[in-house]
Amino acid sequence: MSEWRLNLRSVALALCALGLGACASKPPAPPPAPIVVPTPVPAPLTDADGNPTNPMMADPGETAIPSAQMPGEWHTGNGEDFDDLFDRLRDGFVLDEVQESAVDQQLNWLIHNQEYLDRVFLRAQRYLYHVVCEVEARGMPLEFALLPVVESAYEPFAYSPSRAAGLWQFIPGTGDRFGLKQNWWYDGRRDVVESTRAALDYLQQLHDMFDGDWLLAIAAYNVGEAAVQRAIDHNRARGKPTDFWHLKLPAETRAYVPKLLALKRLMAEPERYGLAFSAIPNEPYFAVINTSSQIDLKLAAQLAGSTYDEIVALNPGFNRWATDPTGPHRLLVPIDHADTLESALQTLPDDSRVQYLTHEVVRHETLPGIAKQYGTSVAVLAKLNELPTKRVSVGQTLKIPQDSAQLADKVLLAAQRVDVPSTDLGGRRHQIVHRVRPGETLRTIARRHRTSVETLARLNGLGLNDRLIAGQRLVIKVSSRRYRGESSSSSRRVQYTVRRGDTLGSISQQFQVSVKQLKTWNGINQRHQIRAGQRLVMYVDAKRRHS
Repeated sequence: MSEWRLNLRSVALALCALGLGACASKPPAPPPAPIVVPTPVPAPLTDADGNPTNPMMADPGETAIPSAQMPGEWHTGNGEDFDDLFDRLRDGFVLDEVQESAVDQQLNWLIHNQEYLDRVFLRAQRYLYHVVCEVEARGMPLEFALLPVVESAYEPFAYSPSRAAGLWQFIPGTGDRFGLKQNWWYDGRRDVVESTRAALDYLQQLHDMFDGDWLLAIAAYNVGEAAVQRAIDHNRARGKPTDFWHLKLPAETRAYVPKLLALKRLMAEPERYGLAFSAIPNEPYFAVINTSSQIDLKLAAQLAGSTYDEIVALNPGFNRWATDPTGPHRLLVPIDHADTLESALQTLPDDSRVQYLTHEVVRHETLPGIAKQYGTSVAVLAKLNELPTKRVSVGQTLKIPQDSAQLADKVLLAAQRVDVPSTDLGGRRHQIVHRVRPGETLRTIARRHRTSVETLARLNGLGLNDRLIAGQRLVIKVSSRRYRGESSSSSRRVQYTVRRGDTLGSISQQFQVSVKQLKTWNGINQRHQIRAGQRLVMYVDAKRRHS
């Protein structure tokens, strides 16, 4: 039934595309005469005694009940007919409504956490129009535009303990399979345009693999096609149903599909649940500008009349201060700044796009010493100057990044994962933690634990003269193995006030640390859960240096 609906929708979209295209910005031509499709009216749901039942109270063990509402793919209107992007999204919802307790549980959490969704959609407004257009152009269910809410909370810098990255949370291997370039300069898994293309390619491939069953495709996107196929084979061998709801899958996957379906149900009728969301304009947020070659991101922001932070948010795939010299040679810029940047690039000399200082090595100098002198890192100098052994010779001329190479905090953390790959996964960490008492200083604590003030300050991201607060936790000693995201140099102490709807998982994604780290730093265990208003301490290497 769902395959038939999608075929009808493809026909309708093709008719629109003849005059408009998938994401045309011109006013639409009058739509063709509506296609009249007779639809059977399902019999009302009744119990054993013939009494009407409430579908929302269906038994968790019941099978899915198809929605009686006319599906979105039967509509012949164009996506540009809507002012609010959310209305356009709703018009393209096609997945059948189901009555499952797992969906109800996820929906209940969403209803009570609108503040969380507000923050997610505030981030999403940069990217959502593009994602909706891409999904719509392929004739796929527009529910998939909500999948990054489940995957990453629409945070393109999100990074998981399994090394998944970006809006669509690709792990390195899957990224390679779908053509997402990953190197020192650039990670296509975080590129908004490329990762969206790859994610939809993957979902379409999974859809075809599982005979047009979108729920199985969504499950496989989360856990992998091999795991879903094993579960199907297991049930089939025992004569059991092989739809998603009857498969034995990991707990995360059993919750993953219901999360998306609950989000779809909420966004389809938010007023039904007493919620309202601010409209997102149904218009492009960014334009794609061809840069022809490598360019400094801060320079591009200046030329466009935009801000560095905005350019970083739209181009999260770049690990460094400049674009990848081998491409992609393009930048996403706010739509109102596109013409300005395009004009400026036409007159910008090639030697002004990325500039470096030069340093001639003298006797007794080392690469670490030179890196420290210029406030950069050994990894950066070795890469820029193609030094395989990280050794330098007297008289050698080195390229040094200028001050513009200082990175935004999120980019810095992404760069560190490339420079120090051993910090990606980490391992068990043995440490001594000291709770500061009234009147204690770094010096008295260092003396008590027989360590130096400098070491204590470095371990905790503090200055030598920083004042301590009673109850503050200080790391005294750690093993040589580190958690993902920790630097081998200094870290900064960050305080975060928990907001309604926050979880340890969402906070760890936001600051790109692990849940295990958050628990260790704040003494959290299963008996001590976080609450709104609580202050959490974390240690993030957010010192702005060249990494």
